[in-house]
This record gives sequence, C-alpha cells and structure tokens, in this order.
Amino acid sequence: MTEPKHVLTLTRVLDAPVANVWRCWTEPKLLEQWFCPKPWFVTDAKLDLRPGGEMSCVMNGPEGEVFPNIGVYLEVVPMQKIVSSDAFLPGWVPSERAFMVAETLFADAGGGKTAYTARALHWSEESLKEHEAMGFHEGWGMAAAQLEALAKSL
Repeated sequence: MTEPKHVLTLTRVLDAPVANVWRCWTEPKLLEQWFCPKPWFVTDAKLDLRPGGEMSCVMNGPEGEVFPNIGVYLEVVPMQKIVSSDAFLPGWVPSERAFMVAETLFADAGGGKTAYTARALHWSEESLKEHEAMGFHEGWGMAAAQLEALAKSL
C-alpha cells in the first residue's frame, strides 16, 4: 500500500486505559463531552458503529455558530481502530464536498495508558492547508486533552 500524501497527524499517550478511551469515542453522550475544543461543544451525536453507519454531530460555537458534521464509518475494529469520512452521507450517498478521512488508532501503552493516533487524510494539499488554517494542531490537541481527562475519570 502507498502511504497517503496529505495527512495531518496527532499522536499522544493518554493517561487512561484503551477501554475508557474507546467508550469516549463510541458512546454519544461521552463523545459530546470532549469532541471539540471548548468553548465549542457538541450536540446530537449519532454513532452507528459499522461500515456505512452514520457518524454525525453538531458542533456549536460560543457565538451561536452551528456546524453539522455528518459522514459514515468506513472501518471499525473494536478497541483498535475507527475510520470515518465525510465523503459519504448515510446510505453511501456521495456528499457535496469530501474534506477528509479520519483514522483513529488505539493501542495499549502499558500501565493503564493508551497510545492514541488521530490522522486526518485529505484529498489534496489545498484541503490539508485549509484544515491547518482552521487550527488542526491546536484544536485536535485540545480535544485530545479533553478526551484524556474524561476517559481518566470513567
């Protein structure tokens, strides 16, 4: 396989066990608590964890901004991997604008910790640069810290 060209990556060792981190990714009410950096927040999470199943939520900003986020799961390997994309809507309907494929990997790092990797795979250099300008590194890093805090508390 060829490694994709337009990838943004976040890697962390989270101070929480894989099972807890997995729950935070797969239970709607938990995902809503950490999925975007505060003061933004998520509502209406729908997580149908199977290939073709809906992955959607609404991202809400502090100034009343509302950004629906909808796509489908491409691959789900329990406790190890989640791959989703906004390239399709539920029912495999092509979306108006494919932005990225998100790949999230979970592995036991020992001592109750999780090796966590989140990758945003883009179709073009232009969409990668757009994602960087939106604050990928800071935003996904803040969300990972929120994920860690929540998973640790479970």
